[in-house]
Amino acid sequence: MSIIVKQVQDKLTAAIGAAFKKAISAGALPEAEIPAFNIEVPADRANGDFSTNAAMAGARVFRRAPRQIADAVCANIDLEGTYVAKCEVAGAGFINFYLSDEYYSAILRDVRACGADYGRSDYGEGKTINVEFVSANPTGPMHMGNARGGALGDCLAAVLDWAGYKVTREFYVNDAGNQIAKFGLSLDVRYQQIFKGEDAVELPEDSYHGEDIKERAQQFADIHGDKYMSATEEERRAALVEFALPLNIDKMHANLDKYRIDYDVWFRESSLYNSGELEETLGLLKDKGLTYEKDGAIWYKATEHGGEKDEVLVRANRNPTYFAADIAYHRNKLEGRKFDKAINIWGADHHGHVARMKGVLEALGTDSTKLDIILMQLVRLTRGGEVVRMSKRTGKSITLEDLLEEIPIDAVRFLFNIREPGSQMDFDLDLAVEQSAQNPVYYCQYAHARICSIFKKLGIEDINAVECTDDELKLLTAPEERELISHLASLTGEIVNSAKNYDPARITRYCVELATLFHKFYNACRVSSEDEALTNARLYLCSCVKATLSNVLTMLRITVPESM
Repeated sequence: MSIIVKQVQDKLTAAIGAAFKKAISAGALPEAEIPAFNIEVPADRANGDFSTNAAMAGARVFRRAPRQIADAVCANIDLEGTYVAKCEVAGAGFINFYLSDEYYSAILRDVRACGADYGRSDYGEGKTINVEFVSANPTGPMHMGNARGGALGDCLAAVLDWAGYKVTREFYVNDAGNQIAKFGLSLDVRYQQIFKGEDAVELPEDSYHGEDIKERAQQFADIHGDKYMSATEEERRAALVEFALPLNIDKMHANLDKYRIDYDVWFRESSLYNSGELEETLGLLKDKGLTYEKDGAIWYKATEHGGEKDEVLVRANRNPTYFAADIAYHRNKLEGRKFDKAINIWGADHHGHVARMKGVLEALGTDSTKLDIILMQLVRLTRGGEVVRMSKRTGKSITLEDLLEEIPIDAVRFLFNIREPGSQMDFDLDLAVEQSAQNPVYYCQYAHARICSIFKKLGIEDINAVECTDDELKLLTAPEERELISHLASLTGEIVNSAKNYDPARITRYCVELATLFHKFYNACRVSSEDEALTNARLYLCSCVKATLSNVLTMLRITVPESM
């Protein structure tokens, strides 16, 4: 909600409370404690601009029918200074409120006054939130889950920032542990195969079989030749990882930069080993009696703390597991860096890990409510109604890099946020490149470009946007104008609700609806008319829509075109 909307709701709440007291004093209602009630925007504006359930909420305490209570409230309410023109009782006892002309003028002035900050609020009170997303394994290319997670995480972080939180975007780099050992083994085998032949050295089934491993091994061989064939296995693998891992991480940086994702922190798993935090965490688990030894490994008593089975923390070969490092990492975020909230975006296949992670944090004395997990469903790419799995360019599984080369980044970021994170998603490759009203991001961008075109065209006729008087703004009474202004007014509230629900899809939907309402207004209301005052008011409205579209698209890091 805008500042004005918040003022209206606060004033209405106070006015309803005062009406209850006045009705009690007048004897219209018996003495009783005033009930808690809600003020909401009805789904159908025919039922008012705001509505309250105050009469229903008071039925038990006042021992009266809701309709009788509603009549008493309406008879005793003072709406002076509330931006509300009148109230009516409806149905079994709802009280509906209808806004005054001054309200709509105030909304437009609020949009203009806030400018590039319209939509921001202090709801989050500056609390610190860490949003960790993508965090792809650096041993191979990023896939479609990373593509959706990237758009979702970055746009959620933006929404939280606009809602008044202090946000840190973070990428967790898995540059230690078992996957790096497997990475080194895979590179080693491919390196040896270059000189001995593929049949001479077998690649284990559980190693990395991607073409990218072959490419890195070949690049290493191009530089060093067969020098490392005579080295020890340990030396050879260490050299290969030292060469290949930075290249993979640099490639991740480049692809995510292209995706317009700018991380505040690239947190390396290896730092947990080097700083002693992992060892400290394992020691703490042992000291609290949360571990035991079995078959040479150290186990966590997960079944005593919400887990389905006990989990290995340190393997028999003395290598810590991913879970052990993950515990230390979350302690680092919540206890070390003291974030008020940590949000992780994980694939839905990590569902079982949620209770396990929260359980071990609680067992260690860390408030697990500070950790929220968003489980994201997979994406299917489609073209011509058929599922697509292979890249046209490479003939291999489609990676994030392939997607960003084929599809405009605006479309990728917008369309991956058109559905809630927990919903399965079909990403239509044909629609994403289509320049028509069927493509949601194009439709929103076109609305902005159309407004720019209106100003340019009228400017040629020496008709320009000017400041308007209150009397001029009160001329905006057409249903299409009022509906458009009401939608402008709801932006801040949508951002806050999006932040509350961790659902940036609310903002893409808001943007599509704003574009729809603008096109509806444009078709019904001629901007330039013989009435100069009305023309001024409509140009003022257009400028507010333009500013709001720009704010939303900019927040989502999507291009804001002035012509199309």
